[in-house]
Amino acid sequence: MSVTKDDVRRIARLARIAESEARLETLTGELNGILKWIDQLNEVDVTGVEPMTTPVKFALPMRDDVVADGGVRDKVLANAPKTEEGFFVVPKAVE
Repeated sequence: MSVTKDDVRRIARLARIAESEARLETLTGELNGILKWIDQLNEVDVTGVEPMTTPVKFALPMRDDVVADGGVRDKVLANAPKTEEGFFVVPKAVE
């Protein structure tokens, strides 16, 4: 698979990235290089290899799913410019 300057121009437009015409040639080369690496990975025979999320098998630590406020409200509010009754006070944004 190969990417052309027109493809890069279209991708940039879809991503809302403004790229100059001079930079399109560089980006085309970089994207084609990435695609070559992906093609090399596709050549690897992975028959019989199970997918994994980590190379080390271990049990994930589990804890009870308990709702808590963290017990640090005063520390969190200490740096706020203005607080009232344990809450942040912010300027009104909508009339």
